[in-house]
Amino acid sequence: MKNLIIGGAGFLGSHLCDALLNRGDEVICIDNFITGSAKNIEHLRDNRNFHFIEADIIALDIEKLNLPFSADIIFHLASPASPKDYVRFPLETLKVNSIGTEKCLNLALKLGAKFLFTSTSEVYGDPLESPQKETYWGNVNPVGPRSMYDEGKRYAEALIMTYHRIYRIKTYIPRIFNTYGPRMRLDDGRVIPNFIFQALNKKPLTIYGDGKQTRSFCYVDDLIKGLLLLVETDYHMPVNIGNPGEFTIIELANKINDITGSNLPFEFLPPVVDDPRKRRPDISLAKKLLGWTPAVKLEEGLRKTFEFYTETGQ
Repeated sequence: MKNLIIGGAGFLGSHLCDALLNRGDEVICIDNFITGSAKNIEHLRDNRNFHFIEADIIALDIEKLNLPFSADIIFHLASPASPKDYVRFPLETLKVNSIGTEKCLNLALKLGAKFLFTSTSEVYGDPLESPQKETYWGNVNPVGPRSMYDEGKRYAEALIMTYHRIYRIKTYIPRIFNTYGPRMRLDDGRVIPNFIFQALNKKPLTIYGDGKQTRSFCYVDDLIKGLLLLVETDYHMPVNIGNPGEFTIIELANKINDITGSNLPFEFLPPVVDDPRKRRPDISLAKKLLGWTPAVKLEEGLRKTFEFYTETGQ
């Protein structure tokens, strides 16, 4: 297979590059490094099946895009994905999920390629039902401080479904729940890299609000397997990809202390505006459609992630 990965130098994108190259595929990676990192793909530079183009998909003229080969599938993973990043880059977040998605869809149409867009559990907002099923329409604040990401992703889903219906492009919309693992930036603002950074530096673990809000954490290897299984199907509607194990932030902090052998105190800070109280995927569809369930338990994944940072010093 010949793959084009938009946002391929990001956390998820670089792991997707690894998985595709490891099975013998060819990969074109496009990234502008707004939140991705050259370090994430440095180990791939000498791979003859890996090709890198530094470019901003928002500004890219697809008619002038000089690809080394025509892609069979386009993976659109380009977007700031943490609250800290999309608050820092609000217009870029909106544009990459709207203008960027349309440009990627037009490129898929031109090449006759499949198209996968990484959507998010944020389309459910602060959900009023739990676990969240794909049929749930969500509870999103359209003008809140997270709206550039939430509504950007929701718009992209609508755009993708419109292209699918009009042009019959093979499209895929995985809704990704909290994913973690090696290569996350320790300063990206999400809770697991925050805790790991604080544990490495012997600082108190900061908890926003009462810490009783819940999240479901999926290890990156499991997530990538889910994406690759999805593109082997003909299913075009959204599919939840995440780990249904549900933990409070306090429980997560305790696990970090256990894994790192620390006894760091907790520092409670004011709650974040529009921070969801519940987040847990219903993955019944992924189980039935893909035969997929996450295999890595939270403790194992946290240990692997912590070891990556202690070994690499990143």
